Amino acid sequence: MDVKVVNSTPLHSTSVDLYKMALPTVQKFESEEQVAVALAIYIFHLSAKYIAANGSFSVVLSGGSLIDTLRKLTEPPYANSIDWSKWLIFFLDERVVPLDHPDSNYKLAYDGFLSKVPIPASNIFPIKEKLSPEEAADEYEQRLKHLVANNTLKTSPTTGFAKFDLMLVGIGPEGHVASLFCWHFERFEKKKWVTFIKDSPKPPSNRITFTFPLINSASEIAMVVTGEDVADAVKVALGKHASYGYPLPVQKVSPEENLTWFLDKEATSEL
Repeated sequence: MDVKVVNSTPLHSTSVDLYKMALPTVQKFESEEQVAVALAIYIFHLSAKYIAANGSFSVVLSGGSLIDTLRKLTEPPYANSIDWSKWLIFFLDERVVPLDHPDSNYKLAYDGFLSKVPIPASNIFPIKEKLSPEEAADEYEQRLKHLVANNTLKTSPTTGFAKFDLMLVGIGPEGHVASLFCWHFERFEKKKWVTFIKDSPKPPSNRITFTFPLINSASEIAMVVTGEDVADAVKVALGKHASYGYPLPVQKVSPEENLTWFLDKEATSEL
C-alpha cells in the first residue's frame, strides 16, 4: 500500500495489506520543534471540525514524550482560540499507581498539558485509584460503555466499540504502542475494550491499556514519533520491507478514517 508523504522527503512505499493498515499520511520534519508546531495546527483544525459536527472533541492521550510535544497548544494562538470546554480527555494506557505518582500518565499529562488549558475536570477521565489491574481495566471499560450509552461518546458502526475522534499515539523503541507489547498476548485481544498486564518490561509492571479493536475504532490516529531511539521501529513500520515477517504492534494501528505520522529527522534516520 502506498504511503502519502507531506512536507517531507518521500519515504519508501510499502505493501502491508496483510495487516489491514489504513493508508497513512507521513509527515517528516527536520526537528521535534517543527513536529510540535505541525501537531498543534493539525489538532486545532480537528478540534474545530468535530466540535462543529458533534458538539464535542474526544481525545485519547498516551504518555512519554508526546505530552511535551503538545506544548504549542498551551500557547497563543491556540490556547485562546480552542473551545476547551468541549474537549473530552481519555488515556490510551495507564500505570496502575496513584494519580499523583511520578509514574502516572495522568500526572504527566496534567503537569505538562492539562493544567495549562481550561478543560473542565469533569471532562477528564483518569483511571480509578486503589483498584487491582483487573479491576481498573474493567472499571474503565464499563465507564466507556456508559459514556457510549448516554451518547457522550460515539459508537463505531463497524466494530460496535467506542469511536474516539482522535488518538495521539507514540511508540516504544521495540515498536509497542499503548501497553501492547510484542511478546504479550494482550495485543491479540478481540473482545475487551480495555485489558491489563502485570508484567510490563518497563516499570511499573501493572498497567491497563486500550486494545487494538478499540484503538482502531477511532476516527483519527496521529502517530507522534520523535527521537533516534525509535528509528529502528520506524524503519520496520514504514520502510521498504514493512510487509515482511511478523508485524510489530505499531503495524497493527489502523483507524477507521485517517492515520497520520508526525516524525522528526532523528526518528527517520534509518529509513
